Amino acid sequence: MWFKRKAKNRRLGRGHVLEVKLRTREVRAARLRLARTAASLALGAALGLFLVWRAGTWALDQFVFRNEAFAIRTIDIRTDGSISLERLRRWAGVKPGDNLLALDLARVKRDLELAPTIESAAVERVLPHTLRIRVAERDPIAQVKVPQILTGGGVKLVSYFLDDTGHVIAPVDNEPPLATGQVRETVPSLSGVNVADLRPGHAIAAPKVNAALRLISAFEDSPMSGLVDVLTVDLSGTDVLQVTTGQGSQITFATDRVDEQIRRWRAVHDFGMKLGRAIRTLDLSVTNNCPVLWVDASTLPPANPKAAKPPRNRKKHV
Repeated sequence: MWFKRKAKNRRLGRGHVLEVKLRTREVRAARLRLARTAASLALGAALGLFLVWRAGTWALDQFVFRNEAFAIRTIDIRTDGSISLERLRRWAGVKPGDNLLALDLARVKRDLELAPTIESAAVERVLPHTLRIRVAERDPIAQVKVPQILTGGGVKLVSYFLDDTGHVIAPVDNEPPLATGQVRETVPSLSGVNVADLRPGHAIAAPKVNAALRLISAFEDSPMSGLVDVLTVDLSGTDVLQVTTGQGSQITFATDRVDEQIRRWRAVHDFGMKLGRAIRTLDLSVTNNCPVLWVDASTLPPANPKAAKPPRNRKKHV
């Protein structure tokens, strides 16, 4: 018959199927063995690295960080100001016997510079037993007196000092906050300052305060220094700074052109001395003239001798 199918060899077809399945199992088993081998090698390598790391950590801990040979025996602290050594040690958080190599120098430097009275600190190891600390204290040029209520009743004035960058230096307990005790008491006082701006360790951003500090700095380095004493600088005026001297003079400054105004002040002062006169009031904020009121020079007290400031690179507490 035309439609009669030709018989196929079923055993032959089944054999091919079995052969393909067997080859697939072998390939799969080989892949599994390879994966297990790779995983074992990776795990062994990781375990080996972990053991090496733990051994290294233990060795460093035993032979370096806990080694008595590197214990701190000398804490060499020097400062250019008057903060006591004991206070500096306490702020640094370091004591003899601490391991020199385990000490976090960045932490010590940061803790010291968090103190409002400290401008900068340098910390270094001197093997095998010495920690060296060098401190630069802030140099105050002005003060702001703030009333403070006492716990037992009453009010007293507390001075917050400012350096030439406007950073606020608060009193530290009962210890003088400044580097040169006598000079501290004679720095000019600023009035009209917002008390909310007095944040110890932070710089005041108020433009008039910065203008007053520039004026005080320029005066200290000018020919007028030593001829008169600047007692107060009043910032309450709208656009001017009102300076009161120890001789009773009232000098009005604009907030800019400070050096030029001080030169004009000296010229007016010298002119008055030739006439036997002294300045009672002088308005330097006016640009085209200098309104001045004179008094007899003999009626005004002389200026106090200028206190010599120690150089900034001096070293105390050696």
